[in-house]
Amino acid sequence: MENRITILGAGAVGICTALSLAERGARVRLIDRADPGQETTFGNAGVISPWSFIPQALPGTWKKIPGLLLGKYRPLSVRHSYWPKMVPWGLSFLRNGADGRVQEIADAMEPLCAPSIELYRRHLAGTGAEDLIRDSLYVHAFRNVGEDVLNAIDYRIRREKGAHLELVGEQELRRLEPALSKEFKAAVLIHGQARALAPGRVAEALAQKAARLGVEIVHDRITSLKRENGSWQIRCETASYGASNVVVTMGAWSAELLKPLGISVPLAAERGYHIEVPDPGIALNHSIMDVDAKFVASSMTDGLRVAGYAEFAAVDAPADPRKKDRILAQAKAAFPDMNEKDASFWMGRRPSFPDSLPMIGEFSGHEGLYAGFGHSHYGLMMAPKTGELLADFLTGRKPNLDCSPYRTGRFSGGQV
Repeated sequence: MENRITILGAGAVGICTALSLAERGARVRLIDRADPGQETTFGNAGVISPWSFIPQALPGTWKKIPGLLLGKYRPLSVRHSYWPKMVPWGLSFLRNGADGRVQEIADAMEPLCAPSIELYRRHLAGTGAEDLIRDSLYVHAFRNVGEDVLNAIDYRIRREKGAHLELVGEQELRRLEPALSKEFKAAVLIHGQARALAPGRVAEALAQKAARLGVEIVHDRITSLKRENGSWQIRCETASYGASNVVVTMGAWSAELLKPLGISVPLAAERGYHIEVPDPGIALNHSIMDVDAKFVASSMTDGLRVAGYAEFAAVDAPADPRKKDRILAQAKAAFPDMNEKDASFWMGRRPSFPDSLPMIGEFSGHEGLYAGFGHSHYGLMMAPKTGELLADFLTGRKPNLDCSPYRTGRFSGGQV
């Protein structure tokens, strides 16, 4: 049997890893139960940002939790059955919001995000889908904001790393985004961004390119992973495969696959929701974040997409149908002229570690087993560079950056 590097999971990270390996002449197999890029990647808000290297936990986050859970917009929720897991994960998350720790995490996130636009355009070259990545601003829209907003830690770190940020008032905001409600009085504009006009179609185009480069794409449900007779055995519903090297890029499902191997990781399924309106009657010129409601809106090829919420629950728990009406109401408040007819509803799972960093690299004591998961809210942005790093490891090339912040054993002996 041909021994290919086998990637388990065909989201953005898995596809980009397959492409980077194939470009170096490696033989690659990509396995997923779904079509490439049609689960979590599909529902992404579409922001491709070299400057989105700010972790989720910041100083003072703990003070905001009651409002996030119970306030006007309620962008955060936890299913009752998940609280026993949520408490230790949440305490670790809050510890990572200390001042010095935030800077360390941002320093580690930056090299994964920084080349995202360039790498996507390189991967898309020759696919015919190059126009699915469009230059854009990232508009952080505020109903109320002080003149010192750019001194907040998240914007300060961006500026210190070279981002071009601009605070604009109501008049300039109206010019940029006339569809926004007049409730919004100011915005921080983050320049040097891009947006995907259809994340699922970007993934399809990249998967098709990978197939042309010789990547074998297998549609099957992975049931187990075992080490037998010096190689890895991947069992699926309809077939089994052997490989010397396996890369786990299964997102929120990665933890369950690894548990029988004695590998325990504090990976949460942080679920996100979106609605998409096919004929909204309005168009957005850039990606817009409603800073109060914590959602991101963007015009895409199939309509206006509004994506948000952080819901902690078991990975296979059903979607909460009540969230559709809440997202629609919040979207309508932000975009009062939006036609909400025929809005579709979607839920996906962000694979989140409490330090907002992914795991990238080989598992100690498990030769040939590599991680490429845990990208939290940043999977679309970090996927191309993650793929490059994994290809480096697997082809014996030394990565061009310090990968210790992403090490697979960093939670051993207690959470970071």
